[in-house]
Amino acid sequence: MLDRISPFAVAVLAALVGVVFAIVFMEQESDVAVISMVAAAAVAAWFAGRIGVPERVARAAEINPGGVSAIAAIGGLAIIAAYAEDHFPLLMLATVMLYATVALGLNIQFGYAGLVNFAGAAFFGIGAYTSAKLVGSGVPAVLSLPLGGLFAALIGLLLVFPVVRTRGHYAAVVTIAFSVLFKTFLEVNDTFGGPQGLPVGAMNLFGWDFGESPTLFGIEASFYLNYALAAFVILALAFTLVRRLERSWLGLALDAVRLDETGAACYGIGIRRAKIFAFVLGNVIIGVAGALYGCMQGYVAPTSFTFSDSLIFVAIVLLGGMGSPWGMILAAAIVVVLPEKLQAIQEYRFLLFSIVVIAILLFRPSGLLPRRVRRYFPEGGR
Repeated sequence: MLDRISPFAVAVLAALVGVVFAIVFMEQESDVAVISMVAAAAVAAWFAGRIGVPERVARAAEINPGGVSAIAAIGGLAIIAAYAEDHFPLLMLATVMLYATVALGLNIQFGYAGLVNFAGAAFFGIGAYTSAKLVGSGVPAVLSLPLGGLFAALIGLLLVFPVVRTRGHYAAVVTIAFSVLFKTFLEVNDTFGGPQGLPVGAMNLFGWDFGESPTLFGIEASFYLNYALAAFVILALAFTLVRRLERSWLGLALDAVRLDETGAACYGIGIRRAKIFAFVLGNVIIGVAGALYGCMQGYVAPTSFTFSDSLIFVAIVLLGGMGSPWGMILAAAIVVVLPEKLQAIQEYRFLLFSIVVIAILLFRPSGLLPRRVRRYFPEGGR
């Protein structure tokens, strides 16, 4: 039946169903309704897989990647617009997009270069504390975003050299140690507020105060709409960058390093240079997201950037599928929204994430949206 429908039309229908589901799901309050919708979504996803919907959507993305991305962007904006007046849903949506941005940065390291990084929350915190210090010193808040990425990259350079000299679990231990060290450093350093943390001023973009509620068509929207739109722009830019990197020859070199370092070196690929590039670029993306997160929260503290938070980011990468940018967005939505909607499991969210990671590794190691095999040449050999 789907063979009679164009792949692009199937992608449009899938996006429409996803937007409607997301809006209805966000409206649910009772645990029973939330669990019922999650179960219905699982059944619908299974049925869609049986009739070939994912393959048709993937085909549409190959034929017209820009069109599919535009559909997803319009769908995301529609969900944001549906909650323009509500504080909490917009805060959740902005958090989802910022977490997805962090996952995209880790995806460059994990999924493309095979470089382990269990300090994602630390670099996220570097961006957040950068915005806190700069905005508190009178620096325009808009500059805190690129500078947050820059400082995350610079500090990451100090860590990258021991990381690239080790492999596997040894590299993981280095990043875990840095994550613990970062939290301890913040707690004992009064310059950064110590255990109490620091306040962060609202962002101001060319006279546009993010702390004030905008008025759209005579309706006063939530001030979180400003941050949701900013998070959307950052996510869109990071997604575009990651997709272009994946399709470039530089992305091919990173894949080669991940799959076989010895073989890559034999073909003249600089192993250390490729790893440093992936580590630094990933941390830049994470730092930018952290800078906006700090402004949105209005306060930063060491307890917000612990090793447990790093594990949440790792869970997003594994759940979505390493190397799959689309999977990062879906997984971030699941990890952020589901515990908030199910308040009964809020205290056990880390246990839930641990179970999810174990289940994914056992039954679907490629993730919810696996990365497809590379295709460099279109059909026909052109």
